[in-house]
Amino acid sequence: MDKLDAYAERLDTAAMTATATPQISIEDNAFAVDEAYQVQAKSIDRRYTRGETRIGIKMGLTSRAKMIQVGVDEVIWGRLTDKMLLEEGGSLAKSKFVHPRIEPEIVFLMKKELKGNVTALEAMDAVEAIGPAMEVIDSRYENFKFALTDVIADNSSSSGLVIGNWHKPDIDISNLGMRLTVNGQDTMFGSSAAILGHPVRSLVSAARMVAQSGETLKPGDIVMAGGG
Repeated sequence: MDKLDAYAERLDTAAMTATATPQISIEDNAFAVDEAYQVQAKSIDRRYTRGETRIGIKMGLTSRAKMIQVGVDEVIWGRLTDKMLLEEGGSLAKSKFVHPRIEPEIVFLMKKELKGNVTALEAMDAVEAIGPAMEVIDSRYENFKFALTDVIADNSSSSGLVIGNWHKPDIDISNLGMRLTVNGQDTMFGSSAAILGHPVRSLVSAARMVAQSGETLKPGDIVMAGGG
């Protein structure tokens, strides 16, 4: 087993058992972004082997504040599977996660294939519907500490998602207010404008970045645009 396969197995096991694992980047100082995406793909392939199916992708680091915090100028992405879909109004056991967090999101449902360098108009023409969502993120690393490559390898921290009601794609999502309420208390406010200035830019980036890995956005795919 080569090192990338070993890293993928480690992260897959950590996710399945809700057990924290040491940072890859600390023990492998040369761990690069392209290797991190390979580890992510190998880790998700293990889920496919167990019967999970691909349902789309999620985008990460889509706000300028997060980019500055991490010290990057490019978004990242991860993969979504059917087992990650959670029922709206259902319950979730924290014991199934290591460091669970919740983020409000905008999500696109695709009706056409989309890949490569596309314009915002081309991207929206490929959208069937738009909806609100909540993403469950969960870093599998010890002490909730990680470098960029660690996050990418760990499926960009994506662990689950809940999708609300779908809306027609002509809805104005340029500056939607977001409010996260927990037990009746408002805990977080945001705006869809924080997603690269407009959520459609995240979709444009998604088409370009998956193409770099030899993949496409397909009809029926879900694309999570990132947190506001």
